[in-house]
Amino acid sequence: MGGVGRLILEDGTVYEGEGFGSSENAIGEVVFNTSLTGYQEIATDPSYRFQIVTMTYPHIGNYGVETAVEQSAEPQVAGFVVRDLIREPSSAHAQMSLGDYFARYRITAIQGIDTRALTRKIRTEGAMRGMITNEAARTVDSIVSEVRHAPSMSGLDLVRRVTVETPYAFEEVPPEPRHRVAVFDFGVKRDILRQLAHHGCQVTVLPASTPAADVLTGRYDGVVLSNGPGDPEPVTYAQETIRNLVGKVPLFGICLGHQLLGLALGGKTYKLKFGHRGGNHPVKDLRSGRVEITSQNHGFAVDPDSLPQRDVELTHINLNDQTLEGFRHRSEPIIAVQYHPEAAPGPHDSFYLFHDFVRMLDEQR
Repeated sequence: MGGVGRLILEDGTVYEGEGFGSSENAIGEVVFNTSLTGYQEIATDPSYRFQIVTMTYPHIGNYGVETAVEQSAEPQVAGFVVRDLIREPSSAHAQMSLGDYFARYRITAIQGIDTRALTRKIRTEGAMRGMITNEAARTVDSIVSEVRHAPSMSGLDLVRRVTVETPYAFEEVPPEPRHRVAVFDFGVKRDILRQLAHHGCQVTVLPASTPAADVLTGRYDGVVLSNGPGDPEPVTYAQETIRNLVGKVPLFGICLGHQLLGLALGGKTYKLKFGHRGGNHPVKDLRSGRVEITSQNHGFAVDPDSLPQRDVELTHINLNDQTLEGFRHRSEPIIAVQYHPEAAPGPHDSFYLFHDFVRMLDEQR
């Protein structure tokens, strides 16, 4: 892209900087992520579909990019915003610079703006739609009009845009598989699949629209409901499938999977003002009292008061805002967390949840 670029929000606020990556206009919900590292994992996480991600850490691109850490086959973000782009990576593992990477995949990005001011605005006024553009002659009013006509994240089913079309077996297979596990791909990160394989699971990834009957006839030992983008409420086909799996196979919900499981059990979800995105969110385990630092990426949450207390036990809360971060079923083999236990790149405090899932599978034999 190069040259002068602008990030323009739907309320008419303009941030000027320097464009890089693609020269195309990019529209999406503008959000921020507080992670210090992991910009490539963030950019390739399907949960960020239709979002322009602002990195709060100022220096981005210093270690370049490499294929090994990608969470999907290509970047998923609508756009990317950084304070200072590092053009020459210093890591021996780097295969190219972040700027070249975004150019290759036609991701529009901007650097040189005051990301602290932008983050404070989002925290104060909430996430809002915006556009990254290098069309210097175009008026702000015309851009704002186009942005305001873009879809709102509320009510938006983005799962259909990121899920696989056909089932496939994950390429990493443990030497001695202990369990056969099906993973619903609502926008799954590769490190979730890697962690399952590391814990002895032979993994098959299924399209989001796979009916419950196909899962049950596949005779899987357990089912993982993956992370993913958008509003969980309109993903009614997944909720119906989950309802038909409850009580018939162990379930583990992660992020969007946690929300869909909450809806399937009779709960409700709501949109957070600016969401939780970053690698430093403190979560308390209500059973042990242990606090873990977690990786998070979600704009919606489950209303804990809406869950049937006779069936559901609340297990984790966020210490920043007291929102629900996890629950388990009182009588069925079901666990769910709102955060990302696979992290990628970190922290690793929550790896134990994969062990808990596998132990749950062992107990069902």
